[in-house]
Amino acid sequence: MAGATGLVGTQLLALLLADKRYAAVHCVGRRAPSVRHAKLHAHSVNLSAFDAPEQLAKLGLPPLDDVYIALGTTIKVAGSHAAFRAVDFYAVTATARAGRAWGASNLGVVSAMGANAASRIFYNRVKGEMEAELLQLGYAHSVIARPSFIEGHRAALGQAGRSGEGLALVAMRFLKPLLPANYRSVAATQVARALHAQVPSGNVGVQLMLSGALHKY
Repeated sequence: MAGATGLVGTQLLALLLADKRYAAVHCVGRRAPSVRHAKLHAHSVNLSAFDAPEQLAKLGLPPLDDVYIALGTTIKVAGSHAAFRAVDFYAVTATARAGRAWGASNLGVVSAMGANAASRIFYNRVKGEMEAELLQLGYAHSVIARPSFIEGHRAALGQAGRSGEGLALVAMRFLKPLLPANYRSVAATQVARALHAQVPSGNVGVQLMLSGALHKY
């Protein structure tokens, strides 16, 4: 798993650790999760660096079944377009590629509504390019979650607030009945539960979960 200290990742990690189907959960990232558990194995890797593939290859993890990726930032937080791409494209694809090398056949990743490799909007284009790259890796089952704005307590995780996102979430609470399901905000717990339910489900092929579908979890 990558992104275990983030908004969705913390929720997802708790589900994986409680799941008796998993004998071990290996987390990769710059920071180790704050939780402690007998099944949890944390590995220090700077996934946003361009040598991330080499760092991952040196970990020598045992054969894996499933890979979960909940990485993501914003251009404002990252500081530049290049820094944003380093996380939302390179770090995600490097982790997924390493997972395949370790034998994983199922992949779950958090993307975003509007992801489109042909988009004129940089954020959406990078997300779309990331999705397209993942689908070339040969996973038997790929679950791509495309949430709209994600609700959760970033401050509790030591994350900087996202002013634009905060204003959008407030507006969505008032307009929720009028908005199409795919553009309503969704709780981080719902995104996590959706991936946890669908990645090890035994399905095959590509499963695209738009934000509206995530609300049922």
